[in-house]
Amino acid sequence: MAPIGDDVVVSNRKLERMFSMKGGKGEASYANNSQAQARHALSMLHLLKETLDGVRLSSPDFPFAVADLGCSSGSNTIYMVDVIIKHMSKRYEAEGFETPEFSAFFSDLPSNDFNTLFQLLPSYGGDSMEECLASDSHRSYFAAGVPGSFYKRLFPAKSIDLFYSAFSLHWLSQVPDVVLDKKSTAYNVGRIFIHGANEITANAYKKQFQADLAGFLRSRSKEIRSGGSMFLVCLGRTGTDPADQGGAGLLFGTHFQDAWDDLVQEGLIASEKRDSFNIPVYAPSLEDFKEVVEADGSFVVNKLEVVSGGSPLVVNQPDDAAEIGRALANSCRSVSGVLVDAHIGDQLSDELFSRVASRATSQAKELLEQLQFSHIVASLSLP
Repeated sequence: MAPIGDDVVVSNRKLERMFSMKGGKGEASYANNSQAQARHALSMLHLLKETLDGVRLSSPDFPFAVADLGCSSGSNTIYMVDVIIKHMSKRYEAEGFETPEFSAFFSDLPSNDFNTLFQLLPSYGGDSMEECLASDSHRSYFAAGVPGSFYKRLFPAKSIDLFYSAFSLHWLSQVPDVVLDKKSTAYNVGRIFIHGANEITANAYKKQFQADLAGFLRSRSKEIRSGGSMFLVCLGRTGTDPADQGGAGLLFGTHFQDAWDDLVQEGLIASEKRDSFNIPVYAPSLEDFKEVVEADGSFVVNKLEVVSGGSPLVVNQPDDAAEIGRALANSCRSVSGVLVDAHIGDQLSDELFSRVASRATSQAKELLEQLQFSHIVASLSLP
């Protein structure tokens, strides 16, 4: 069969406008495939609360402002914002301060499914902040959506008390140009991810991550209030080799990679079509992250560590190989499906993820044992 995957290649310029986690509430949606992220976030609550305890209590004359950067469209962001605001309200009460009003900003790229997110938001709780905070079925904060890239400015100067970002900063603003350039030594021929790539390609990804993180820090340093803090979580790795992406490498660089190769070998897409697709993800080492923070100088490090995040696969029957295969395919599709659909179209995308599920099913036991994520956790504040 002649190659039929002829949809337009998504350029880096378009990535910011169209990329998102998979919206809606379907089987492969992010809303229904982010249970692992919820578990990982819960395991780090004690670290988050340490950061919250270091935030300076602001005057009750101004709302206490929280921003979740990379909020996506599931319920995780709503839960975490609620945790943050309830913790801060208890601090105000314990220290004898009048409790201010709270505002929460949910920020992600413009193509994020904000509709699904806002449908999950409970209604505002009452006439007074005391009534809101006492209610378990209503929210105790004013909510707003902020579309845009967190690698650029999003908020007015000195307007946010706490920035929270979980499982987002490993997504790059773009695939490095040289990685998709056939004339470049960094051209990632035959691969759709950095995992296992040559040193030049891996360093191009590292350079892109560090440039993006520097832009993130510069922007937040202008937007954060004096006495405010940031709590950041992203995929990380324990090794020094950027071409060994750890858990992210197993997620995108094995069965997902093999499924792309299947489409090429079966004549469903040309090899050039595969080679022009790369996942814009980089799992940094602790040193990669630290280098940028220190070079930028806008923030001081209160805590910076790598923690074990566990598996991204959440299954009801660990002995059911088919369920594990579907879980891996849905996990991949929930975070990369929008990019895949844009690159090869919905029909071939279905074919691709069907092959991911089939390949993962055949190695289900090994997947559950080996697919483990590490996360970098950073608590930063102004000097």
